[in-house]
Amino acid sequence: MKITFLGTGTSQGVPVIACECPTCRSADPRDNRLRTSLLLETDSATLLFDAGPDFRQQMLRANVRKLDAILITHEHKDHIAGMDDVRAFNYKSRDAIDIYAEERVQKAIRREFSYVFSEYQYPGIPRMRLNDIPGYGFSIKGLGVIPVRVRHMNLEIYGFRIGNFAYITDANYIPEESKEKLIGVKYLVLNALRKEKHISHFSLREAVDFIHEISPRKAWLTHISHQMGLHSQVSAELPQGIMLGYDGLSINCED
Repeated sequence: MKITFLGTGTSQGVPVIACECPTCRSADPRDNRLRTSLLLETDSATLLFDAGPDFRQQMLRANVRKLDAILITHEHKDHIAGMDDVRAFNYKSRDAIDIYAEERVQKAIRREFSYVFSEYQYPGIPRMRLNDIPGYGFSIKGLGVIPVRVRHMNLEIYGFRIGNFAYITDANYIPEESKEKLIGVKYLVLNALRKEKHISHFSLREAVDFIHEISPRKAWLTHISHQMGLHSQVSAELPQGIMLGYDGLSINCED
């Protein structure tokens, strides 16, 4: 299994227009982050977690030629706004793209992209096939997916576990029953917005504490705002086995 960080930033991401902070002026490409998204590839399937406003740029930059499904964590625009551009994959596969989302998120997608689901199908519109997310889990091309319920302030959203890997973003609370689903995870990607506490996202300290509680072999932080600071400086402060993700980073999650 290979994971690739397509984007590790936020809507407060880098570079921020007219911002003069060291992160926004950094020449280190690891400090230049598109909106958070991650690609997972196995021999049987290629899956994408979220398709925000930078979706098209991320697909081109990573030279993604095949996409079997998109798993949506929640309906905020920085996680779904790029979905119109699935039409390129429609053209290549001659089929609709499978979108996995819970019912509330599906309603938001239908509202946001009403022309996709209208009775009159305008030529060339993107084609999306919406699929429910059963709480007990589901399979995509033989690949087992376990939904992990977390909270984004008052909004219940989903993270996902696939084999020994788990992906959680935009969380600031993870209940005990969800922690149980993460037992045995060896590779974890988790959000950490900034060092200061935030109302709806884990801070750096909160993310590190949760990682220590789950105790994966390795963990990477994502959904990082420019307020976090420079990649090189923050990385030097992190405990062993915990790293900042950055756009373009690829990792083989071996058993």
